[in-house]
Amino acid sequence: MSSHSPRVTSEHIDDILGGRRLRRNRRADWARRLVQETSLSINDLIWPIFLVDGHGVRQPVASMPGVERLSVDEAVREAEYAASLGIPALALFPYTDPALRDEAGTEALNAENLICRACRAIKQAGLDIGLITDVALDPYTSHGHDGLMAGERILNDETVDQLCRQALVQVEAGADVIAPSDMMDGRIGAIRRALDEAGHRDTQIMAYSAKYASAFYGPFRDAVGTSKTLVGDKRTYQMDPANTDEALREVELDLAEGADMVMVKPGMPYLDIIRRVKDTFSVPTYAYQVSGEYAMIVAAAQNGWIDGERAMLESLLAFRRAGADGVLTYFAPKVAEILRRAR
Repeated sequence: MSSHSPRVTSEHIDDILGGRRLRRNRRADWARRLVQETSLSINDLIWPIFLVDGHGVRQPVASMPGVERLSVDEAVREAEYAASLGIPALALFPYTDPALRDEAGTEALNAENLICRACRAIKQAGLDIGLITDVALDPYTSHGHDGLMAGERILNDETVDQLCRQALVQVEAGADVIAPSDMMDGRIGAIRRALDEAGHRDTQIMAYSAKYASAFYGPFRDAVGTSKTLVGDKRTYQMDPANTDEALREVELDLAEGADMVMVKPGMPYLDIIRRVKDTFSVPTYAYQVSGEYAMIVAAAQNGWIDGERAMLESLLAFRRAGADGVLTYFAPKVAEILRRAR
């Protein structure tokens, strides 16, 4: 540097900034807490868990380190743990025995299937925790799709009829919130009508409204056992990752049909969608931090490439900042423990 270069002084910086120094509010922890715009609490967490047949069973999901498939008795124990942490709700997903899967997904209508047994068992435990159940046929079909098929074509209307019956079976077993994830057209209105006519007017619907045909679902499909059975892909009914305006049309339709809450899935790659949905409709809006997102954070942490705890918390705060009222996340119990200790 030339000895003749002008020296930058505090007065110069003050002139440039006009006296506005944003770092003042970042100097101390108490100051950062005072000006924090977004917060994360236990009330923002929904914990997805996977179910499997048997007793005393905890099967690790290889592609999701730290996540296990649970038999119903173990799921009740985890529900007790979640309730003790103050987690508001669980989302239940089954690993259906392959011998019970068929082209029509008829096990979805069995009042003694895994989801129904788990709902009854958790309700019988008298826990103050909500149960959200997945309405879709993919865990029950031999082809791994969310709907009934004719050749390679997904049958929308016939599938919707099946989904209505599936929803009723789940509610009668104790489900508090029905969460259709299938992406069939018209299924929210049809399910709402079926629930109301059966006397379940108070049952909430959380619609998977903007669900994208994403590459981030791989570990989930391992967990529910569809990764090897899926024939083709789901692009004829799940959304194109390139589209954003279409997400608003999907949400608008689901709300008009009777959805109480809407969801964007996946989460982190679609923060812009969450923000647009929340800004446009101002309704309860949720994000699903999907299996691939979870697996990437955990794998990077295990390799020492990132601080896993900080990345986990930062990712969830990002959903809240984008406008999500809550997040379905496999990190829920770990985060709840951290937040409880920080009180």
